[in-house]
Amino acid sequence: MGTILVVEDEEDILELIEYTLSKDSHEVIGCLDTSNVIKLLDEESIDLILMDRNLPNVEGSVFVQSLRGMGYTQPVIYLTAKDSDTDILEGFERGADDYITKPFNLDVLRARVKAIIKRSSNDIEVMRVRDIVYQASNKKFFIDEREVPLTHLEHDLLLEFMNHKNILLSRETLLENVWKESGDLQSKTVNVAIKRLKEKIDPRGDKEYIKPVRGEGYIFS
Repeated sequence: MGTILVVEDEEDILELIEYTLSKDSHEVIGCLDTSNVIKLLDEESIDLILMDRNLPNVEGSVFVQSLRGMGYTQPVIYLTAKDSDTDILEGFERGADDYITKPFNLDVLRARVKAIIKRSSNDIEVMRVRDIVYQASNKKFFIDEREVPLTHLEHDLLLEFMNHKNILLSRETLLENVWKESGDLQSKTVNVAIKRLKEKIDPRGDKEYIKPVRGEGYIFS
């Protein structure tokens, strides 16, 4: 299925995650801190990182942000007790592809891990909407011929909008189609992810690609 690196300083939680994901035929590598993470990323073919934020010596999202700065692009799911809107936004700003708060449902964790790994390997057709161009060959977005760097989650979220131009998409629909799991996910997860995406594709706010519809969802046009 995939090789997953889990960084969690609580040994009982780490062992539970390792056992649960191993049952889905994933290869799981566990770490109690970040000391060996870079070495593992260099030596192993890691498909996904599960990262706690409350770690000894370094805050998990700060560490992931440094990984992004060094060019490591593996998708990251934060698995953390930090659950405020500010915490979630900060997590996405620091390289998250998804965000799961503790305590968490093991079946939801399994589903979202599966969805992230599947998204990372799917090929989607090339398309153009207004001045946004998507190149399937390298899975990159360009606006006015300039590349827009996106996380895996932002990549799939923007594709979902582009595939449904001028169609109202509810938060529930986005949770089902992008996150691939509607069970325990919260609407604020969608709101935060869209806010981060809009900051990247429309930093000045003058193009208004994604418009909120009060009480309903979002329209991309």
